[in-house]
Amino acid sequence: MKAFLLAAGKGTRLRPLTDTTPKCLLPICGKPLLGIWLELLERHGIAEVLINTHHHAEQVESFLRFRQEQHRLKILISHEDVLLGSAGTLWRNRDFVSGEEAFLIAYADNLTNADVTDLFRVHHRTLQQGGILTMALFHAPQPAACGIASIDPEGRITAFEEKPRNPRSDLANAGIYVASEAIFEVFPQSVESRASGILDIGHDVLPRLVHRMFGTVLNAYLRDIGTPESYQAALEEWPREIAGSGR
Repeated sequence: MKAFLLAAGKGTRLRPLTDTTPKCLLPICGKPLLGIWLELLERHGIAEVLINTHHHAEQVESFLRFRQEQHRLKILISHEDVLLGSAGTLWRNRDFVSGEEAFLIAYADNLTNADVTDLFRVHHRTLQQGGILTMALFHAPQPAACGIASIDPEGRITAFEEKPRNPRSDLANAGIYVASEAIFEVFPQSVESRASGILDIGHDVLPRLVHRMFGTVLNAYLRDIGTPESYQAALEEWPREIAGSGR
């Protein structure tokens, strides 16, 4: 199995920490966040992962080269001199998953112990119902700040909106997906010539997948470490998560 791990963000809200350290390498209980992700992927049978780099790329790539020497997980690096956006990275590297029945897409700035194997299992079930993508969801305390999904009794996503003014539900996008290669068929036709150069999963792709994607609520720890407050919370919470899972 293969995965895209999106790790190129600048982490501007975490300054001054990210002035010298990329967000994906910030330590959680003494271990870089990116290292936690790679261990999670290995535990769930991912054989190859493509990671994009941009901010402090030399640090990230040095860490990945060292990590590659220590473990069997094959790591491919896709450097972006100019950020392409989350979906732009997928589009540029779509040949990486050519011929794959399903693959993982995840944001490396989330801290989680999500059951990736179960997410693949759910996706394989929904393929029979015309599903192209399966989205991990969580109940958001502030849904207006998130990408919000509405689902029917079968789990099919019937509406999706980024940061809605009047949220229809509290089911928020967790930034972890399993997708099939058919996802690239719904990318905007102007993807190669967009003036901004940025193509975003939440804004440009997910709304096109309504009724063709399914959602499943995570029974797992999940925290976006994008602000100093959430990073500090992660530092306090994660030791308990490790102890609780026996890792």
